[in-house]
Amino acid sequence: MLVHSFPPAVTPPCQVLILGSMPGKRSLEMQAYYAHPQNLFWPFINHIFNIPAETAYQERLRLLNQQHIGIWDVLKECIRISSLDGDIEEASIVANDFSALFAQFPHIRHIFFNGSKAEQAFRRHVLKRQIIPAHLHYHRLPSTSPANASIKKEHKLAQWQQITAVISD
Repeated sequence: MLVHSFPPAVTPPCQVLILGSMPGKRSLEMQAYYAHPQNLFWPFINHIFNIPAETAYQERLRLLNQQHIGIWDVLKECIRISSLDGDIEEASIVANDFSALFAQFPHIRHIFFNGSKAEQAFRRHVLKRQIIPAHLHYHRLPSTSPANASIKKEHKLAQWQQITAVISD
């Protein structure tokens, strides 16, 4: 099935961009980033930035943007039969337009990848094909997906907390 990502949830003051690969089925159904109830993204954001997961979705995005953090996905579209990154058909991948995004939001300095598939797709389909600013710093974080059960939640959270170290007021 051909799936499409969401528009970026980014505002001009954002310094950090968190990139997933492509929203899963539940997120696509709900039209909300990280909507699967077992995904750890919003619980981690609650723990790190005190943005309660129960808060209305648009308000969570607004509060996250106030922390100078934006969210987007590497892929604009792809064919995938399930929510698993491993089911993405490589030949079907179309990347989002990061050249335009970085031109529109020049304060972004740090890219945090939510898992290895996001990083791999960015390096393969964006860095090699688009004009990307040289000043960006890249960081891979463990995926918050419920499919990534090989790393304990506490270890994942400890790595996710490094986002706070790169944000300046």
